[in-house]
Amino acid sequence: MTMLASRRVDAAMKSDNQGPSVSTRRRFLGASAGAVATLSLSGLGLGPAHAGEYGILDQPAPELQVDYWLDRHGKPTSYSIGAARGKWVFLECFQNWCPGCHTHGFPTLKKVADAFDGDDRVSVAAVQTVFEGFSSNTREAVRELQLRYALPIPMGHDPGTPEREGLPMTMLQYRTGGTPWVIVIEPGGTVAYNNYRIDGDRFIALLKEQLG
Repeated sequence: MTMLASRRVDAAMKSDNQGPSVSTRRRFLGASAGAVATLSLSGLGLGPAHAGEYGILDQPAPELQVDYWLDRHGKPTSYSIGAARGKWVFLECFQNWCPGCHTHGFPTLKKVADAFDGDDRVSVAAVQTVFEGFSSNTREAVRELQLRYALPIPMGHDPGTPEREGLPMTMLQYRTGGTPWVIVIEPGGTVAYNNYRIDGDRFIALLKEQLG
């Protein structure tokens, strides 16, 4: 697992002490046949819905400011959180050289991507949020990883810049703690889960139950 030093995060994010909500909050996320369906992403084996001071749980999901995207075939494309409104969004932040990304991040992403491939109610994407190892975590690595793990999803590249103290915009906007980092956005556009990892099998089962 690759993590940021808290000094860099605090200096760059300027969060004004707006921490995430408690992880035990249950969310009411849709209706079916007149009954409200309940899906808790903070329990049932998924782990805490946020990680300490990081994340923006229960806050509106910001639009991504990423200008490099590849579609599932490796062709240039675009991706928008706004365009995915009305869908569940599963967004994974990664880095090529991140050990945790390869041990559990990409395998979980692969499970989720395959489980919902072709389901227009769910949008799965991944973005390389580069804050270190710039010579290894390159644009070219995005396509290499897409092929290596046979990921049928759009994948982006968001490198940090000196103007942002080396931090990528996605990391700043979503207050991510490092990589891998999982963000789940409910159809109304609110962040329902954000943490270093998620139980992919449990998540898939819960979401399929929710979708019906």
